[in-house]
Amino acid sequence: MRYLPLSDTDRREMLGAIGAASIDDLFADVPEAARLAGKIEGLPDHASELSVERQMGALARANVAAGDVPFFLGCGAYRHHIPASVDHLIQRGEFLTSYTPYQPEIAQGTLQALFEFQTQVARLYGCDVANASMYDGSTACWEAIAMARRITRRGKATLSSGLHPHYVSVARTMARFTGDELQHAAPELTAASDIDTLDVDGETSCVVVQYPDILGRIADMSELAARCRAAGALLVAVVTEPVALGAIRSPGEMGADIVVGEGQSIGVGLNFGGPYVGLFATREKYVRQLPGRLAGETVDAEGKRGFVLTLSTREQHIRREKATSNICTSSVLCALAFTMHMTLLGERGLRELAAINHRKAVDAAERLALVPGVSLVSESFFNEFTLRLPKEARPAVRTMAEHGVLGGVSLGRLYPDEASLANGLVVTVTETVTQDDVEALAKALEGVLA
Repeated sequence: MRYLPLSDTDRREMLGAIGAASIDDLFADVPEAARLAGKIEGLPDHASELSVERQMGALARANVAAGDVPFFLGCGAYRHHIPASVDHLIQRGEFLTSYTPYQPEIAQGTLQALFEFQTQVARLYGCDVANASMYDGSTACWEAIAMARRITRRGKATLSSGLHPHYVSVARTMARFTGDELQHAAPELTAASDIDTLDVDGETSCVVVQYPDILGRIADMSELAARCRAAGALLVAVVTEPVALGAIRSPGEMGADIVVGEGQSIGVGLNFGGPYVGLFATREKYVRQLPGRLAGETVDAEGKRGFVLTLSTREQHIRREKATSNICTSSVLCALAFTMHMTLLGERGLRELAAINHRKAVDAAERLALVPGVSLVSESFFNEFTLRLPKEARPAVRTMAEHGVLGGVSLGRLYPDEASLANGLVVTVTETVTQDDVEALAKALEGVLA
């Protein structure tokens, strides 16, 4: 009864209230051919709560948790240590509110947290202003392309080959409905990226560059930013690993006009792929084209400091043709976790965390490069680097996983149609990786490559 609480009497009363003779009448407009006949094959009958708990527990135990084995996965979702205080703080009553803080008088906790979040993101990215978050990094990337189209009134975007293929896929899906022309090619297993050869002309709305890119390579985008300015285009930088900005120059410092990315690394667990939090920042002169919403500081009737929604150019609030985006919400809980973790770290803590990540990654890369047949693609990286194996990486990753080592992400999985990338393995090393983990990966690689 807990899962199916309505009785037959309840159902008769509800049907009588709406004037239907049976539940089947509610589906009268659905063609007969589209209706399901009989039970769904493989789906069990209803069960007791105890039985359901046992079945779901058995399924959960079939998973391998990131902390249970040597873990080197990355490519846009990273395992970092999150202090227990983050989870405790985000559950405080001050932050319990509707997903949109329409009534500022009862949502000051949420609004202030968003204001602080925006400040942190703007400083991290080297920009003037940031919004109250997006769904995730990939949708933030598309929103940046759409924003560039509105600003430049052009419809061609050039995407770096180093941009995450999932981000490219989202952009292509959305471009089908907007008519934007997207130029993109797959990366090459070389030390240098394509950042110096990207096409920028009088028809280009924006150039999108990932930093560090999908292979972990780090490139200076200052010269590209100058070329974009000369052509009247915008430079969009995508950051999937925000911890890196504790060690390397921010995209805004190098001239990026819009900086977007994924904030999951700070405060948010892997969570089987979501929910995550998209970050979005830009120059002050473009603030009116910013998608989503913006929390601002003000004073109340008594002159006390307070917070409100300053901009909310969404379809729910203004005419659709005037809206900057159809983004309906923001990832407030994940943004709050980001803010709590960032506040606990502080600037010095972020820099120390970044230094630990880089040092461990350098040590791991040196050890793995000693495995016979393995070579490092580029020596310019933060905590993520690509190895070239002497054989296809995808089956090697599967074999290592079967032996309890999650050894990285094979480029063959990300680019199944690109044979030239099949031997590439992207390895991520964060502060959670131990020397024993690295040694386990080295031994596993030696075993699968023997």
